[in-house]
Amino acid sequence: MDGGVRWDFAGKVALVTGAGRGIGQAIAEGFARAGAAVAAADLDGARAEAVAADLRRQGLRARGYPVDVADRGAVLDLMERVVPDLQGLDILVNNAGIYPNAPVLDMEEAEWDRVLATNLKGPFLMSQAAARLMVARRTEGAIVNIASTAARSARIGAAHYCASKAGLVMFTRVLAMELAPHRIRVVGVAPGLIRTREDFAPGPYVEAALRMIPMQRLGTPADIASAVMFVASGAAGYVTGETVFVEGGLLSGRPLPRNT
Repeated sequence: MDGGVRWDFAGKVALVTGAGRGIGQAIAEGFARAGAAVAAADLDGARAEAVAADLRRQGLRARGYPVDVADRGAVLDLMERVVPDLQGLDILVNNAGIYPNAPVLDMEEAEWDRVLATNLKGPFLMSQAAARLMVARRTEGAIVNIASTAARSARIGAAHYCASKAGLVMFTRVLAMELAPHRIRVVGVAPGLIRTREDFAPGPYVEAALRMIPMQRLGTPADIASAVMFVASGAAGYVTGETVFVEGGLLSGRPLPRNT
């Protein structure tokens, strides 16, 4: 939750991928309500526009765009539309991602390629295009990459997903070093188990996860949106290259009984 914090992004332009639902939608809504002009982008352009239209009905600035983040041409086309539509680009949130499940012995090569293309190549293409624009316009911007606890904690059936998110954490570090001279910060936010809808995961999986979370609750999209707005704000102006894990203590240690 935002704990009562009210961010101010008036005059800023934020582009959020995977904004058609769940975490991405919450991030887009958070920036819009904090005063930013928001470009809500999604593979499903109709969903992106629906999110943007709802924000406009609230008197907020938002536009919806279709994009396949793994397609360089689509990414460049998106950038060419967003900047003139919204008069700039200050913040990029690489949220688009997919997470199919398959054991390595059964996994199709095409599924591996699809996950890495969306979850790792996508942020590379988006970040490269956005950073080039920011450098050319001398924008002191921020790029936020949505990683996952899967970057540190393995999960059966998710070799491709875990690998993509671990790679994204290291990509965040390298990009932060390269863009620091241009006064562009790059920060990761790694969600834990987030309830994006009622049937987002099987009951036994959720029950097992809750036993491992010290805070004894699942996260919400609002929890992640708040973290994203913090790292993108001036309050985190000296933070770059790091990944903030927002997971209720899930990775703190093993949930063993007290050793007495």
